[in-house]
Amino acid sequence: MELAGGTDARIVVIPTAASQDHFPEDWSGLAPLIQAGAEDIQILHTRDRRKADTEAFAAPLAEATGVWIPGGRQWRLVDAYLDTRVHQALFELLERDGVVGGTSAGASILASYLVRGDPETNQVMVSPEYQVGFGLLSKTAVDQHLLARGREDDLWEVLDANPDLLGIGLDEGTALVVRQDHAEVIGVSQALFYDATEPPRYARSFASGAIYDLGTRTPVATAADEDASEEDRDGIQLGTRP
Repeated sequence: MELAGGTDARIVVIPTAASQDHFPEDWSGLAPLIQAGAEDIQILHTRDRRKADTEAFAAPLAEATGVWIPGGRQWRLVDAYLDTRVHQALFELLERDGVVGGTSAGASILASYLVRGDPETNQVMVSPEYQVGFGLLSKTAVDQHLLARGREDDLWEVLDANPDLLGIGLDEGTALVVRQDHAEVIGVSQALFYDATEPPRYARSFASGAIYDLGTRTPVATAADEDASEEDRDGIQLGTRP
């Protein structure tokens, strides 16, 4: 809400990852945004990608200052919106300094590589037919519910086959605020970053307040780091791979 303009924010919610086909104006999924002060919210939803590729359907995004994508199954978002006018409008929103955010499936879809895209189960990391996300975060794969569901090692399967990708794992109650290449961790738990480009491969965990450079794949020193130990500054190394 703050990034989208506070009480002046114009929010478009895209709930298509969920299983239901209809989302009324009083849909309960809007409650967190309303509680955060949102006064101008529109729901944008379709299962028809031809409709999603029309200017008329995507028009609310042209006026939006923020987009929020709730959870569900990410393959539904691919089927409805990948390479459509809606997808293009998300990039245009960022170009005019708007914000696009999401939770669970709505977080994973923002990456260039799509994890857990299999329509049958969310336990499969790599689905042959669903490997492409929206790409707002280039050269990345984003997993979620990481520590809460014991998924700390799951991203290695993706990175073993695609070592150029940066793996990002988000625990519940935790998010990244990304500006250009800098990703700031906020929330109550951890964000993990996985790098398989050079041995030894590693995953590093960072708590709220840490900033990670997605381009150089290194932590960014902050004022709070001056009194921290070297281990705290560099993050906690997890799951090093040979």
